[in-house]
Amino acid sequence: MSITITELAKDRIKNIRKMRQTPNACLRLSLKGGGCSGFMYDYDFVEVPHEDDKVFVFEELTICIEKKSYLFLNGLEIDYEESLLKSGLVFNNPNATRSCGCGESITF
Repeated sequence: MSITITELAKDRIKNIRKMRQTPNACLRLSLKGGGCSGFMYDYDFVEVPHEDDKVFVFEELTICIEKKSYLFLNGLEIDYEESLLKSGLVFNNPNATRSCGCGESITF
């Protein structure tokens, strides 16, 4: 398995990099402990992937996933959502067994 990303998410990430004036930065994903369900998604832009990261290239967009987190993020779909109440990246993870009511944390 791998990860996938929607065109809407790709476009939004590219726009964010452009606004930040870091057009070649990689989106780095990981999991961190916390939230009401146990784990939370964590992401940031980095200039180069870490040595042990799992790296995925989608045309001119590079996404890297922290090695230990990849065990739980394998199969992930990255999407972007915009509504009246919120906007942001959405992580559709087939490995998650439960998420909290606010959708900010997950359990495996």
